[in-house]
Amino acid sequence: MASSASVSNLFAPWARGSARPLALARWLEAVAVLVVTIVVVGGITRLTESGLSITEWNVVSGILPPLGEAAWQAEFAKYQATAEFRYESGPAGMDLAAFKFIFFWEWFHRILGRVIGLAFLLPLAVFAWRRAIPAGYGWRLGAMFALICGQGALGWYMVSSGVGDTDLTDVSHFRLSAHLLTALFLLGGLVWTARDLRRLARNTDSAPAPLTGAAALAGGVLFIQLLLGAWVAGLNAGHAAYDWPLMNGQFLPEADWSKGMLWAATHDPFLLQFLHRWWAWVAAAALVWLARAVRPSDRFASVALNAAIGTMVLLGIATVMSEVSLWVAAAHQLVGALTVAATAWAMHSNGTARREYGAAA
Repeated sequence: MASSASVSNLFAPWARGSARPLALARWLEAVAVLVVTIVVVGGITRLTESGLSITEWNVVSGILPPLGEAAWQAEFAKYQATAEFRYESGPAGMDLAAFKFIFFWEWFHRILGRVIGLAFLLPLAVFAWRRAIPAGYGWRLGAMFALICGQGALGWYMVSSGVGDTDLTDVSHFRLSAHLLTALFLLGGLVWTARDLRRLARNTDSAPAPLTGAAALAGGVLFIQLLLGAWVAGLNAGHAAYDWPLMNGQFLPEADWSKGMLWAATHDPFLLQFLHRWWAWVAAAALVWLARAVRPSDRFASVALNAAIGTMVLLGIATVMSEVSLWVAAAHQLVGALTVAATAWAMHSNGTARREYGAAA
């Protein structure tokens, strides 16, 4: 009898008005996995130069790919009007089969964006209707959904820089960095909020973890490295040099300083690869320090962060030396996203430890 009661309680419907922090945490972690996936697919989309293959943003009708030969020819004709095709893809001899390949990655990237939106919105509506969201978390979940919607708008804003009446053969690297960094900020928010909710599930009196100054500094150092990486990707600066630790046989690259230092630091591919290479060691030092700081209170977060940053550095070197091999570079972006998740976890643990230490004192 007792066993039957336990099973029936396990599958019993939620009581309206009862908070479900553990269920919310698991949901956010699942969405975080989807965000990591779309970051990787976005990286492949950029590496294969697929981003401009779909020249329109149709939220509903864009769900289906072209059906039939005539529809494919119509989409190919739209792409042939872009500067990328006129100056790069066309002269390289792109045919319809090659167009279908790049179209797939951009289409898949956009489909994943829609999946993430629904995977967030539908459970959020259910949790809200069941009044299962703990007090103080509703605004945070709403902000994350706004970020997801904003990501879609930023994605089209990025693509629009390379289509229409323009001579740009790629999307704006500034818009690309905004698109990528917003996704990574969302990933960090999902991980952080899930950790808060798991603590709340264990102890109903626990408060959200504070952001410490030390953790914010480490996060800021990582942000600069991610920004530089986004600019390197947007400007194809990974192809500026294929040797390491030197660049084309010398330590300092031959950057174009004719338009000033600020322009060179934001546009010159040689200088940007150089900065991305060497700021990586600053980021690694900051994150290793953060990992050591949280080791006594959260060994898992410490080990995960150390492993992520070490792997990311090694894959960065391998990306250069492989002449930006597609799958090596995609793995580099994957581990970059995992580094963001591990950093958010460690920053959260640092704040939790600081709060508990202060309470104990």
